Amino acid sequence: MAKTKYVYYFGDGDAEGDESMRLILGGKGANLAQMAKKPLSLPVPSGFTISIDVCQEYYKLGKKYPASLAAEVQKYLTKLEKSMGKKLGDEKDPLLVSVRSGAAESMPGMMDTILNLGLNDKSVIGLATKTNNARFAWDAYRRFIQMYGNVAMGVDHDKFEEILDSVKKARGVKEDVELKTEDLQEVVAKYKAMYKAEKGKDFPQDPQEQMWGAIGAVFGSWMNERAIVYRKLNNIDENKIKGTAVTVMAMVFGNMGETSGTGVAFSRDPSTGENHFMAEYLINAQGEDVVAGIRTPMDISALEKQQPKIFEEITKIRNRLEKHYRDMQDMEFTVQEGKLYMLQCRNGKRTGPAAVKMAVDMVAEKMITKEEALLRVKPDQLDQLLHPQFDKNAIKNAKPLASALNASPGAGCGAIVFTAEEAVEWNKAGKKVMLVRKETSPDDIAGMYVAQGILTSTGGRTSHAAVVARGMGTPCVCGCADVVFTSKDTVTIGGKSFKKGDVISIDGSTGKVYGEAIPVTPAAVSGDLKTFLGWADEIRAKSVRTTKSGKKVTGFGVLANAEQNEAKQAFDFGAAGIGLCRTEHMFFEEPKLSSFQKMIISENTEARKANLKAILPLQQKDFYNIIKTMEGRSVTIRLLDPPLNEFVQAETPELASALAKKLGVSVETINKKYAELNEHNPMLGHRGCRLAITYPEIYEMQVEAIARATAQAQKEGLKHDVRIMIPNVTTFAELKQIRAQAEAVIATVNQECGTKLKFQIGSMIEFPRAACNADKIAEYADFFSFGTNDLTQTTYGFSRDDYSKFIDSYLDQKVLLKDPFATLDATGVGDMIEIAEARGRSVNKDLHLGICGEHGGDPDSIKLCYALGLNYVSCSPFRVPAARLAGAQAVIEAAKAAKAAKATAKKPAAKAPAKKVAEKKVAAKNAPAKKATAAKKPAAKKAPAKKPAAKKAPAKKTTKK
Repeated sequence: MAKTKYVYYFGDGDAEGDESMRLILGGKGANLAQMAKKPLSLPVPSGFTISIDVCQEYYKLGKKYPASLAAEVQKYLTKLEKSMGKKLGDEKDPLLVSVRSGAAESMPGMMDTILNLGLNDKSVIGLATKTNNARFAWDAYRRFIQMYGNVAMGVDHDKFEEILDSVKKARGVKEDVELKTEDLQEVVAKYKAMYKAEKGKDFPQDPQEQMWGAIGAVFGSWMNERAIVYRKLNNIDENKIKGTAVTVMAMVFGNMGETSGTGVAFSRDPSTGENHFMAEYLINAQGEDVVAGIRTPMDISALEKQQPKIFEEITKIRNRLEKHYRDMQDMEFTVQEGKLYMLQCRNGKRTGPAAVKMAVDMVAEKMITKEEALLRVKPDQLDQLLHPQFDKNAIKNAKPLASALNASPGAGCGAIVFTAEEAVEWNKAGKKVMLVRKETSPDDIAGMYVAQGILTSTGGRTSHAAVVARGMGTPCVCGCADVVFTSKDTVTIGGKSFKKGDVISIDGSTGKVYGEAIPVTPAAVSGDLKTFLGWADEIRAKSVRTTKSGKKVTGFGVLANAEQNEAKQAFDFGAAGIGLCRTEHMFFEEPKLSSFQKMIISENTEARKANLKAILPLQQKDFYNIIKTMEGRSVTIRLLDPPLNEFVQAETPELASALAKKLGVSVETINKKYAELNEHNPMLGHRGCRLAITYPEIYEMQVEAIARATAQAQKEGLKHDVRIMIPNVTTFAELKQIRAQAEAVIATVNQECGTKLKFQIGSMIEFPRAACNADKIAEYADFFSFGTNDLTQTTYGFSRDDYSKFIDSYLDQKVLLKDPFATLDATGVGDMIEIAEARGRSVNKDLHLGICGEHGGDPDSIKLCYALGLNYVSCSPFRVPAARLAGAQAVIEAAKAAKAAKATAKKPAAKAPAKKVAEKKVAAKNAPAKKATAAKKPAAKKAPAKKPAAKKAPAKKTTKK
């Protein structure tokens, strides 16, 4: 059995890996390997990457390493030492390394990095002598002690900062770079003393111990709280992204003087998407100074003036990398005494607006196809383009207190909090908060997520706060020097004092900060977004797929769950129609509510009909306005769904008395009816079509109102496409009876109005029984709409109102991998839909299918709906743009998967010649070659013939579910 390879080398113009090995080497390791080798051949310091497989083994083995790893690491460390001509931790000329994390999907700042590893009390003196730069050596050592002590050994970062600040204060300086060699030596001595007091032992001096401690810290950081939270917030699937790799790389130093420095660059603006080089640079610094926001960097244009050759070189590399990867690149680089080194490149994180602009621009530049462009943007990122902006009139009168770096676009307004913990706590209490910090750290991730905006006093556009805020779509202003912290609960902004809880506003697009609450307005779909979503609509409209049941389905629509007041917004966002118009909300308006309540407490049919007659013209007006708003688009009107007790609020004596007075009846009458209507499980109680069976006059009134409104619209020349949907159907007999009653009402209206109206009448499928009896129900239905909220409840047996008590435990313990009310369950609820699709279309091949639950706006659920052969999804208006994109992505990914499957199916035939060659070699030893070949030919032909049998396995699984 071949030994597993765990370590991969890069450097000296070549590499053992490449960009295709992200799942093995992580993004960082794969891209370093690609940059190091041809055709890029960029200046990359040598190093090696320990694979993600080791991370998995590390946790399986109880935080221990595979037996063969130590020898393999030593082998490649020796190769690295030979390449660099130095030994790790050598007393006279030490090799120093960085130890960095790198998952297959970028998680900026969430896992740990350690620089300058290999320094100790002796090698720091050797480094000082070798470089003739004692200040640099001691600065590197104090940085290493701080990073290793914090990351690998868990010493509080602030304890190191307090020592550093105290020394600076004693010397009367503000910046780290102003400290002299003897000052840094004092910092190191105090660091080591504090470390010993905290850990009960001296700071480690053995370079090997340091290296393995750092490797363990990086692997350990995969499961730190901030990394776990980041994966949850960004929907990173831990079944696909299974850990982090560790890259050990020779150090290059940006802190060796005025001809050295470090920078972070983006080949395009990650905030706006503009095609211009956006980079920041710090002289005499290391990379963590830029990323952590400890110092505010200068724009890359300053480098052009100071070191024009370096600027020209990094600009050329920017263009080469973007051309090679065909995407915007996030790059880290260091200049060591006038020589440029590339430390990282990756596809850069970007805001939603930037993602859309880059995608549209790159198609125009013929860099990528429309299909590739659509896959570049996550559906959730589109929400950022729909974030509110400041009200135009209000902002005219507002005066900014300060202005700084526009790090992440959008307007935000909230009460000042100073810690992530406060942000989370206040958010839980229903307050909108603004997180104000000197700089943010990865530990602040939870607070950053709930904040309306982020304001920092230091850091640049490439700092942690900026990068994470852009990824979340949270407005952010960075590096605001006018923000001065005066105590733990107070701050001055532009000279004005604020305390915790005071409200401020920021504009992450302009970088302006305001000392007041400013109203905001919603954004619209236009410009690049309109173009981009237009491509998505084209892809979905042209889509064709065949379901497992053998039915061919064309197109994949996106509708909205909306009522009249929401319809225009839905159409502005691109909805093709209304997939769910709820009628129950109409009854909560007066005077309909009082008439409906009187109907409920009525003791006989005649009284109920009399009260419903009063509602009829009002309902007709409601439906007419909806039809008018639709402008010919389809609208599916769901007849009354909730139980009647929702309309009779008499839980307390006070409420019962008020309702009795309002309706002109006795309190006893109200209490009696309330008791009759009260149900132990209303979700499964007297509601939906069950009301129509018990009280047919309710649905008859609604159908008459719909028919009369449609007749009125037709006479006025208005286009209409009205569909009627019956909820809570469990048996065909319910739908058969209700449909007959509805058609009788429609016939009467046609006769009275001189019209020939016809309506599609369909059924919701919300229960497993309905799905299993879909063939019988389809005999009386023109369409099915899957109510996936209730279908999930009844499939799982979970109450959506109560499952919050245990769902977090289920997710944390991985009993469930996803919340089934957020993402459709493929193997339970999905099976119900698949059964209903196959059985329903076996009776009616043109049966139109869609969903109208909350899942209609979830990208993973949309992909499942497409695969199952649904014609459309319907979601809330603000999720429509995301659903349009997710639907197109489902089409593109399904086509790619089908193409890949087709290619895989052909592979056995392609391998046949190789098999024959091997057979000939064996035959040559035992028999005449011709006979051997002839004897083997039939067997070679039979092998492909067995493939179809293998393909049957999935079909068996489906039938068993």
